Amino acid sequence: MTPSSERILAAVREWLEERRDGPLILGLCGSQGSGKSTAAEALKAALDAQGHRVAILSLDDLYLGRAARAQLARDVHPLFATRGVPGTHDVAQGIALLDAVLAAAPVTLPRFDKAHDEPAPEGQSVPAALDLLIFEGWCVGARPQDSAALAAPVNALEREEDPQAVWRTAVNAALSGPYADLFARIDRLVLLAAPGFEVVRGWRGQQEDALRARTSATETRVMDGAQLDRFVQHYERLTRHILAEMPGRADLVLHLAPDRSLREPA
Repeated sequence: MTPSSERILAAVREWLEERRDGPLILGLCGSQGSGKSTAAEALKAALDAQGHRVAILSLDDLYLGRAARAQLARDVHPLFATRGVPGTHDVAQGIALLDAVLAAAPVTLPRFDKAHDEPAPEGQSVPAALDLLIFEGWCVGARPQDSAALAAPVNALEREEDPQAVWRTAVNAALSGPYADLFARIDRLVLLAAPGFEVVRGWRGQQEDALRARTSATETRVMDGAQLDRFVQHYERLTRHILAEMPGRADLVLHLAPDRSLREPA
């Protein structure tokens, strides 16, 4: 395990000992490429070996498919055609899944095929009566910004394609409403804090390279460099807000160096 995973594991062991009705819902937040999925899998493997019943739900696996996002693009703003920001997930499904887990019911967790940009046809069944559900994602646990902060664009995408702040206002409203309901089910929140948004493009590029390496079908939707440059701008505003706001309230904050090694805050 990495030092980050070991720190999370030590904290989760303590949290699992706390008295509660039902499983622990652990929120694991971190920017694209920060190592959330790797940490979640390492945590699950370690706790499985100790006899705990653990499952992982990724926020990415709640993404809406292309047709549903195209409808959002027509009804609200064209930028909603691209998956990523709040508003592009099936939040009702996520709430239903967490409620079923909390009720000790068996569930089938969805999967999203990023190479085809569509929900996968089959999910993963997990047993009832879990001890821990790891809910991981790039904006898991995020809170909305103050409305005044939405006025000034943070990058070229917002400046050129959302000049009236319609898209970013709708994203913020989603965080205030259905996403707040979803995230309210989290018991403990862990943040893998990138050193800054500047590293995220490189980290996300590494993910895309890995996706390209394991995907050979000609119909896949793996992004090239120019597409990726534009894509990550969809995430910039909220990533910067999370890095500024969440450390003050998360139950555990792990500060990462550009190589994803663990560092202590300055």
